[in-house]
Amino acid sequence: MSEKTWTIPAPVGQLLGRLPALPGSMLFVTGLNLALAKKLNPDVTPLLIGKKLRLCVTDAQWAFDFEWRNDRFVACAKGATADLTISASAHDFVKLARRQEDPDTLFFNRRLAMEGDTELGLLVKNTIDAIELPVLDLEPFKPAQVLARLRARLVPH
Repeated sequence: MSEKTWTIPAPVGQLLGRLPALPGSMLFVTGLNLALAKKLNPDVTPLLIGKKLRLCVTDAQWAFDFEWRNDRFVACAKGATADLTISASAHDFVKLARRQEDPDTLFFNRRLAMEGDTELGLLVKNTIDAIELPVLDLEPFKPAQVLARLRARLVPH
């Protein structure tokens, strides 16, 4: 039996799409730096300098703009054309992060799109594939888990 595919409801996506882009990009690059910055091969980072990247979460109508500068990812204001744009649904990005789906499979099934500098896209894909990352565990973020932790903190023992 296959896992159910979910999407962010259109009204929620429309609301998210109206939020200012820069704070979201700042939060995104903070996570990116914690997960990836120190793991990047020193041969790769010079190739990223001056390249603007955009990650689009299609169903959330959210885009994160960032670049590599001073040995870390930094958020960029939206506006200029990105050198590379990677787009997919929130569900597919989660599956990629959890290593439950291969980017090539998503790409060939037209669920992941790359636009712009193809060579940069292959560099990004191959770099991420080469890094040993822990599998993203979403269990602690389920509402019941979050509420249980909050309850444990708030209710005196």
